[in-house]
Amino acid sequence: SCSDSLSPEQVRPQRKRRRGGSPEVMKMVRRESRHPRRNLLLQSGLRMMFGAMAAVACGMLYAGYLSGFHDRKFWFSSRQDLEREASFPGGSGLYYHYYKRLLAAPSFSSGFYQLTADNGTVSGRTINAVERLFLYPELITSFLYRVTGSQNRVEPVSFYLGSVFGLQAVCVSALFVCSWALSGTCVAGMLAVSWFVINRQDASRVEQGVPLRENWALPFFSCQVAALTGFLSRSTGSVSEMFCYLILSACSFSFLLLWELGHYFLFVQSVCLVLLDSLGLAADVYRAYLGSLVLVYLAQFQNASLLGSPLLSLLIGLVPARYFQVELAPPPTALVIGCFDLLEAKLGLNSTADFVTNFLLCQEALRAPGQDLFLRLTQTSLLPFYVLVLTVCLLSALQAVFRRLSGQPISSSLRLEDGRIGEQPAVAYHLLHTLLLGILTLLFDGVKYLWTPYVCMFTAFGVCSPDLWMTLFKWLRLKSVHPVVLVISTAGCFPLQFYPRVLAELADLQEIYDPDLMELIAWIRCFLWTLCTAVLVPVQVLVLVPVTQSLCRSQAPAVFAGSPVLLGTIKLCSGSVVTSLPVYSDLDLLRRTEDVSSDYFII
Repeated sequence: SCSDSLSPEQVRPQRKRRRGGSPEVMKMVRRESRHPRRNLLLQSGLRMMFGAMAAVACGMLYAGYLSGFHDRKFWFSSRQDLEREASFPGGSGLYYHYYKRLLAAPSFSSGFYQLTADNGTVSGRTINAVERLFLYPELITSFLYRVTGSQNRVEPVSFYLGSVFGLQAVCVSALFVCSWALSGTCVAGMLAVSWFVINRQDASRVEQGVPLRENWALPFFSCQVAALTGFLSRSTGSVSEMFCYLILSACSFSFLLLWELGHYFLFVQSVCLVLLDSLGLAADVYRAYLGSLVLVYLAQFQNASLLGSPLLSLLIGLVPARYFQVELAPPPTALVIGCFDLLEAKLGLNSTADFVTNFLLCQEALRAPGQDLFLRLTQTSLLPFYVLVLTVCLLSALQAVFRRLSGQPISSSLRLEDGRIGEQPAVAYHLLHTLLLGILTLLFDGVKYLWTPYVCMFTAFGVCSPDLWMTLFKWLRLKSVHPVVLVISTAGCFPLQFYPRVLAELADLQEIYDPDLMELIAWIRCFLWTLCTAVLVPVQVLVLVPVTQSLCRSQAPAVFAGSPVLLGTIKLCSGSVVTSLPVYSDLDLLRRTEDVSSDYFII
């Protein structure tokens, strides 16, 4: 044959040509194969840049809207300092009082030491105000105000409000990113932000009291949920997974540090992850929670309430059990026992005559929500779409659980054509979390400020997710419809009709002014009075200790008793000693409120 007459050196080039052609052709093929990769990288980079810019823009616009709305509502820029301070409603101005004390101190370290040994707030007590009241927001804000040299440029109250409004911008951006990461489209993020702004009455407490602890902490919770979404996503690489884990740890630590009730909501989140872990859908993030809890315990001066928290009980039972099959639990504290008593009384399982339990049940945040909450969510089209998304995801998740219990492995690589959205770990986690928060919202009205933003994010993801509609169409045996067409024809037009009303609120000149309260504060600060016996004064304030000194010149040794909400305002505006504070997570302060109330009713 011809090949027999050729040498081996001559045969090899022929084989190479048969296999791949000439070297020039191979180079052209390689160049053509590189171009699609470059195009994909360029497209993904542009999408990421556009999405990040849209998330930041939404956050900045919302912060500007809050600033303008707050100024219009309270006429903040045109009022005197006393009227500004009295405008903080619900006793939330107590926290701003400590911010003023930190700025009035000669140095930050001296101000911090004064707060750790505070004997001028609660009568007959020397308390660690940083530990009792979780004053790290004021510590950080006052430190930044000193370091940045803002004394000559920005008023202290404006810097304080700007910090809170900036965190609300972070919260909105985190909701945008979370919905975007779940659905894969920026349209979901914009829809989530739109629903959040329209339903902000039930999604945020900024309008009820700017210095409240949840206004500082919930933005970090939103960032933590977004980081957990990226961590549970199977499409992320090892570097992205590590980045999400670090963000998750940092935000969990910040959330626990800034809010005394944060560990209860992280416990609810941990329960969701435990249920997913039993099905093999969740990764190990418990060490991040345990590390954050330990650091917060140290930063909060060994706060005993954290030792008996349900979160620590769950983590101590889980982390060793994963390696040693050991179950441990710390002894419950008095505060945890009180929480169980409150829950039993709320559910009607036990009737009690305990003052603290009944006093807490009278608070608005611990009451059951009214029907107007669900009516408002329905009018903004949020609740109907949420029910649709929740139903599809729940049925798909139940199918996945049934397949798992029947011995079928859960697929690790899902395609769009499979129509199995419930098997995605991130979707399954958000499904469980929004269900548990919804159940708690039916019991406690205050939980709606966590549940409503979650509903906005989860509903926007479902409406804009091709996986959800593919799952639904597969069940109905219908052909798929382009998701953009479906979004425009259904949910896209609904939130837009409410934006004229939102913008009109900026032009509405409101005036929230309490003349009785201002008269009382002016009387306390500016009049000389001498009392020899206990005298009952207007607005339900009881002067227990007589003084013979003007309160406007120096802080007098007067002790005021009354409702905790009113005492918070009196403490802010006059600096006087009070018998109790509007802090409902401190059992000692609640007992002092009980003692003062019993004496007041006797008189």
